[in-house]
Amino acid sequence: MQSTYVIKHLNTARKNTNPNTRYLDALNPMSDEDLMSQFQAGTVEAFDILVGRYKDPLTNYIYRFLGDMKECEDLLQETFLRVYRNRHSYRRIARFSTWLYTIAGNLARSEYRKRKRRRISSLQSVNKNDEEYEMEVPDETFSPDKDTESSIQDFYIQEALAQIPEEFREVVVLRDVQQLSYEEIAEITGLPMGTVKSRINRGRTKLQILLKDIYFVQEE
Repeated sequence: MQSTYVIKHLNTARKNTNPNTRYLDALNPMSDEDLMSQFQAGTVEAFDILVGRYKDPLTNYIYRFLGDMKECEDLLQETFLRVYRNRHSYRRIARFSTWLYTIAGNLARSEYRKRKRRRISSLQSVNKNDEEYEMEVPDETFSPDKDTESSIQDFYIQEALAQIPEEFREVVVLRDVQQLSYEEIAEITGLPMGTVKSRINRGRTKLQILLKDIYFVQEE
């Protein structure tokens, strides 16, 4: 079955065990879009490489969105299963990463709405003009000698993300964690560019307040 095949490859994350290493060497440098073309033509190894490239970033994205690793693993498998099944619907007019994150984002939003009741909250923008500004977000790459401190920081960051509304959390994760462009985020979410920037601004404002309180307590 297709689902068994996809799950197997997600779990094993094949490490180039295929004896035809020259063939894999030719595939590895290809762009995502070229790999999708190869996959559409029947080269399953191209799919394996795409899974390897995006497994960790997508895990991070879905986890930041939902805050539950078990649900994250399920949605990761479902995302790649849909890529596998719907490979022939992909067109090169769109970047593969945009297409992939659109699938994952739709699944995450659907799961979030099923799992949680809508929060009743009012979020007022500190910047009424919705002007874009940069907020320093803790680095996702942690040094080995700071594992404990990093784990604590990661926990608080996730806690803070869970406290802001879904529409703000999604765009902040896509921008500040996944480092996607505003254009890509607009394509993935289907939102106008102005709305994307506004929501990122407001989400950062909320996170800044939450994380400022947390780090202030830690420094005491």
